[in-house]
Amino acid sequence: MSVRNTPRQGRFVTFEGIDGAGKSSQIAAASKWASQAGWELVCSREPGGTPLGEKLRELLLHEPMHLETEALLMFAARREHLAQIIEPALARGAFVLCDRFSDATYAYQHGGRGLDAAKFAALEQWVHPTRQPDLTFVFDVSPDIAAARLVRGRADADKFEREQQDFFQRVRQAYLDRAASSGGRIVVIDAGQSIEAVCAAVLACLQERFG
Repeated sequence: MSVRNTPRQGRFVTFEGIDGAGKSSQIAAASKWASQAGWELVCSREPGGTPLGEKLRELLLHEPMHLETEALLMFAARREHLAQIIEPALARGAFVLCDRFSDATYAYQHGGRGLDAAKFAALEQWVHPTRQPDLTFVFDVSPDIAAARLVRGRADADKFEREQQDFFQRVRQAYLDRAASSGGRIVVIDAGQSIEAVCAAVLACLQERFG
């Protein structure tokens, strides 16, 4: 007689930090961990993740626009991403890894650009009132180190990557402020360490929370 296994509860993990913090390497390591642990793995990114979201991503990263237009488009892409990718994956018990989510909008549009905090909160409450990541990693690094990791003069740099150091300092501080009020959801990791040390910290946290 076969025994039906109870499906795992889906998990949602996001990766945040200023440009140049080293998220990509850690997403790859987390993906390998989740696959080896037997999870159905879904990897995505924001803005983007859906055909519509990817079109909005191109506008958001390369077209000049009013700050509030930028925030509205970020949340429009997020609403589609949640409806089409994230929520269905979590409902079937998948492990969802996402490169950025609403914490990025808080850090970049509120912290970096000065979007009113109440307007950010209203959009967040409207678009995903009951959904936050189960775990968020913020890879914290000084803007000086982050800048050294990026090729600032390359032709394909987007409008955020071309911002000045003081912008990234504001973004960094907004991430730290958000983490301090997150009740443990956001784990700040020193991304100034070696890639191996950062990876070890990420994997240890995943094992502790979900292993």
